This record gives sequence, C-alpha cells and structure tokens, in this order.
Amino acid sequence: MTIVEVTNPDKYPMELLLLADPEEQAIQAYITRSKCFVKEVDGNMVGTYVLLPTRPHTMEIMNIAVEESSQGKGIGQQLIHHAIQTSKELGYTCMEIGTGNSSIAQLYLYQKCGFRIVSIDKDYFTHHYDELIIENGLQCRDMVRLQQYI
Repeated sequence: MTIVEVTNPDKYPMELLLLADPEEQAIQAYITRSKCFVKEVDGNMVGTYVLLPTRPHTMEIMNIAVEESSQGKGIGQQLIHHAIQTSKELGYTCMEIGTGNSSIAQLYLYQKCGFRIVSIDKDYFTHHYDELIIENGLQCRDMVRLQQYI
C-alpha cells in the first residue's frame, strides 16, 4: 500500500477530490490549510484524503474519495486507517468526518471504522451548495457529523 502526501498544490488530485465534494470552490477553501494524501496502485492515483486541523487536538477528514473503478476493494478503509495513524503521529486525539444524509455507503464505512454519529447540521448542503445533490435517490440536505477518539 503506497499512500503519500502531496506537497505541491499543482499536484492535488482535483478529479478525485471532486468525487467527494462536487464544488471545486469548496475544496479550494480548505485544501491550502490541509494535508493531502493519495494512494497509488501501479503508478495510478486511485484514492485520496485531506486532513485539516479544526480545533486543538482535533483533526478532520475533509475529503476522502476512491475512483469508481477501484471502489469496493477496501481502499477507503485503508485511507481512513492511514488518516487515523497520521493524525495520531501528529499528536491529535480526536478525529472527525462529515458526510451527507444520502451517503449511505459512506455512513456505513465510517461507522465500521470506529466513527460514531455526534450531530447533524440540518440543511447544510442546501445552504452551502449551489447545485442540488441527489445520491441513492435521496436529496442530500443534511451533514451527518461523526467523531472518534484515537
């Protein structure tokens, strides 16, 4: 498993990042204050995640994405475990992640990796995104916030 940090802003995997967050403007707002990591398989980027310190001792996974043809192979779980380990090594004790109410697979994955639902930001996606987001036949309206102590 090769997961490496991307330190050159020109090399951020925007196509992958846009899979998890459909507005490039939103990504640009946090990526410069974050650490971006990519997973490579046979020289190709197949997954990415972005870590942002949000409060003392708290690191948030702001974005996590796996290319569609590589989904269902455990790569998302590998990325989450790497994010947790990286955060521990940096001295953080709490991890957070948020996802849409309609992101059924992501909610399952995050809970499987030890995250617990701690709050819901009602109408987050309807207030912060210009485009309507539909996933799994549901309108994505609310941000489901999850957390774990590491």
